[in-house]
Amino acid sequence: MTAPNQTNETIEVQGTRVPRLGFGTWQITGSDATEAVRDALEIGYRQIDTARMYGNEKEVGAGLASSGVDRSEIFLTTKIFPGEFEPDDLKAATEESLRALGTDYLDLLLLHWPDPDVPLERTLGAMVDLREAGTIRNLGVSNFPAGMLSEALEHAPVFCDQVEYHPFLGQDRLLKLARERDVLVTAYSPLAHGKVPGDATLTEIGEAHGKTAGQVALRWLLDQPNVSPIPKASSHARRVENFEVFDFQLTDDERAQIDGLPKDDRTGDPDFAPDWDA
Repeated sequence: MTAPNQTNETIEVQGTRVPRLGFGTWQITGSDATEAVRDALEIGYRQIDTARMYGNEKEVGAGLASSGVDRSEIFLTTKIFPGEFEPDDLKAATEESLRALGTDYLDLLLLHWPDPDVPLERTLGAMVDLREAGTIRNLGVSNFPAGMLSEALEHAPVFCDQVEYHPFLGQDRLLKLARERDVLVTAYSPLAHGKVPGDATLTEIGEAHGKTAGQVALRWLLDQPNVSPIPKASSHARRVENFEVFDFQLTDDERAQIDGLPKDDRTGDPDFAPDWDA
């Protein structure tokens, strides 16, 4: 089954076009990951996100291969975790990811979290080498607050910062910088780990459009410059639901209501997280 509103809507950043809505694979493993990726591509998703830490790159690669979708149509992202940020380690890890994913290049390679043990300039320099070699087409970071992103931009042509972003968590400083420097902000956990569906404001807005609260949250994110949400969904029905967000528009008043929701609910804050105010 293909979503009836399949779209080729993209966002352009630094001259590169990226499918506006992506599919995240965190916590989807084994054969479930293969089926989820294959199904997502059949539905119409063309941006797929994974990470070495997820332990599913091989299965994601199998899903890509079995989908029948040409590799050139897919924007594929993976991430490397701290501990592999020294240049030789990072390059070796990237090669391992390529083999697991069954591809000879990555559209985007990200540093999964900041690593205070390795100078950022050195790690980004290795990523620039990979880009110049054609191994990766774009490089970026994840979970970097605005100050750290600003530092990264001093050392390399950072394309993306992937961060938690949803109607209950603000990213104003980061978004301002991203728009000034034409950096993509990939919004992970865009449904706030299940909090979105239960919110009265989002539900009421959705009812006015015949949509769910989750679809409203995704539409709100899609309406913002330089933002690309990557919802995860473990079921076919939810993957279709998340994709059916291109056939309605929020009013200015509805966007203002969402903008006015409290923006201090961070669902991902491990012990090794950076100072988010940095």
